[in-house]
Amino acid sequence: MSDLRPTRQSPASPAASEDRFAEVVTLIHSARQRCLQAVNTQLIELYWQVGAYISRKIESAEWGDAVVSQLAAHLARTQPGLRGFTRRNLFRMRQFFEAYRHDEKVSALLTQLPWTQNLTILTQSRHPEEREFYLRMTIREGWSSRELERQMRTALFERSVTDPVKASATLAEAHPQALSVFRDAYMLEFLGLPESHAETDLRRGLLHRLKAFLVELGRDFCFVGAEYPLQVGGRDFALDLLLFHRGLNCLVAVELKVGRFEPEYLGKLDFYLEALDRTVRKPHENPAIGVLLCASKHDEVVEYALNRSLSPALVAEYQTHLPDKALLQAKLQEFYALDAGEE
Repeated sequence: MSDLRPTRQSPASPAASEDRFAEVVTLIHSARQRCLQAVNTQLIELYWQVGAYISRKIESAEWGDAVVSQLAAHLARTQPGLRGFTRRNLFRMRQFFEAYRHDEKVSALLTQLPWTQNLTILTQSRHPEEREFYLRMTIREGWSSRELERQMRTALFERSVTDPVKASATLAEAHPQALSVFRDAYMLEFLGLPESHAETDLRRGLLHRLKAFLVELGRDFCFVGAEYPLQVGGRDFALDLLLFHRGLNCLVAVELKVGRFEPEYLGKLDFYLEALDRTVRKPHENPAIGVLLCASKHDEVVEYALNRSLSPALVAEYQTHLPDKALLQAKLQEFYALDAGEE
């Protein structure tokens, strides 16, 4: 007689379970993220409303600073479980409202960021343009609070306004959106490199701190390889770094130079781009972009070199130490003054 008892199934391996239940896990994570975003939206809107209320009371002379202190004490006494409504935070809410109340375009962005990041941008920015810049960049790049503070410490706004990216006309025409993706200078202070270092030290450092390097480059960059092999005419060549940008849908060739930019560097980069497009690029991808990352460059020399270049290339600078932010802010003031004089 055959055994009719139900057979006992062996438990699935962890790897098999991950594949089998991946869709359910994705649903849970998506729902959780939507819940967190909804809570954050409500919280930011609440802080906005409280700030608006306090602002109107003070502007109408119904309240003074002392009343705000009394409000904080009242909330602490009557709402013991309520956090975040100290005297200091109540005044921050008022400042928050007054900074953005006349700019609907920017105020619509506020609920997309947590209060901590909103406060960082609010308290450390000097200009409305700077606040908008960091709001949009933080949303686009998905920066953590720590990375946002780092980008502000490295004066990304001042550098972006006063030193736009130096790119060839071919790149601007073929990939106009690339001008907002790449930068004129990249901060690599996290590598801890000495003043005098070799290209191997730079490449090794970037690979060792690859995650930090990709964050500095931007959200959609993906690592493909280092000393990437290319064979042309029976000869072997090695590209320093090969990346891929998902938004631009193209390979990005990066050549590292620890000295100043020299015009002849573009010839080698052009060669690598041609080799990538012929032998590595997939049919659905756009032509590769080249980046020369140098320790220093003279803008006029770069302009002359790129002016006749037929390749989608750009020249950027890397810096191993934090910039002089006071000097950059002075340069920014000169830029605004010049811009106002031309209007």
